[in-house]
Amino acid sequence: MPVYFDHNATTALDGRVLQAMLPYLREHYGNPSNVHSWGRMARAAIDQAREQVAALVNAHPSQVAFTSGGTEANNLALKGGVARMTVGRIAVSAIEHASLLGPAQALARQGWGVDSVAVDDQCRILPSSLSEALNNRPRLVSVMMANNETGVIQDIAAIGAQARAAGAVVHTDASQAAGKIPVDFFACGAHLMTLSAHKMYGPKGVGALIVDKTLEIEPLLHGGGHEAGRRGGTENVAGIVGFGAAAELARAEQAERGALLSELRNMLETRLRDVAGVVMFAELAERLPNTVMIGAAGIDGEMLLMNLDRKGIAVSSGSACASGKPSHVLLAMGVAGDLARGAIRISLGKDNTRQDVENFVAVLREQIGRLQAPSISTWA
Repeated sequence: MPVYFDHNATTALDGRVLQAMLPYLREHYGNPSNVHSWGRMARAAIDQAREQVAALVNAHPSQVAFTSGGTEANNLALKGGVARMTVGRIAVSAIEHASLLGPAQALARQGWGVDSVAVDDQCRILPSSLSEALNNRPRLVSVMMANNETGVIQDIAAIGAQARAAGAVVHTDASQAAGKIPVDFFACGAHLMTLSAHKMYGPKGVGALIVDKTLEIEPLLHGGGHEAGRRGGTENVAGIVGFGAAAELARAEQAERGALLSELRNMLETRLRDVAGVVMFAELAERLPNTVMIGAAGIDGEMLLMNLDRKGIAVSSGSACASGKPSHVLLAMGVAGDLARGAIRISLGKDNTRQDVENFVAVLREQIGRLQAPSISTWA
């Protein structure tokens, strides 16, 4: 039977979310900016979704700015967050997603100084590196809440408090955390928080940036004054409705999902310890309940992925946006390049089973054995 273990890349659209979306793909097609009944119905649906998303992360609905996804939200946080400031420095962690590192590099080309905050061998932010970066008085600090590759959870409340004390705007990418662990925008001390619907069984193409009421950001897209002036463009009503439904389900089912995922992950790790040559990364750190990243020396990770795919198993080599390259996250942790090139990420979902884990480990053991076996010469 096929096994899908790549839920940090994307999740299947929950059937209940699809049902919530369908009316806004067909009969309720009004433009939410119009004042007639069709428009008012669409606007009411967006307002409800805004409340649902806000409730998931303990924010006020007025703080939710819908975007086209996590990538746009990260770009809006960095570029929009500093656009009204004089050029200075920003600090970002070395393990951020490409959608955060990309805009940081774009700001560097515009004259901004960018400091990288290092992590230890368990993928945890190094306090000494954070302190060094804060000594440079950055205007903005960005540290993700949970890493998409290793699943390691950062202490954003402590990091945010330090950064605020240094006078910085604080951003956290919570795309992987929201829906899997409790996330509290108010308590974590961030000014800006990124969310993504398709990481929590919602639709692709919709995300959100949560914005502190005291902060004004410059929109990337001008025109129309949509999203309280934070993002121009007619709203993706059906997608936003789906995001709201997914957020409500994630909030209601978080404890149940977390217990299942923790049980499956513990079972998976127990089985993996018996597979010769396998190394588990960040095993000692607090991690998302669904994520395990492993490596095996002397193995080509892309070849292993393809072989697993032929057997009906979907995993990844890290971020879905950086396939084919050694993980920059593992390299930042000090993992040797050879081991990093052989790394794969296993990310479980709410519909996975114990049998999925057993099937995966059996196939993985077989494939690693084949790839590690010495080649036999056919020459006499």
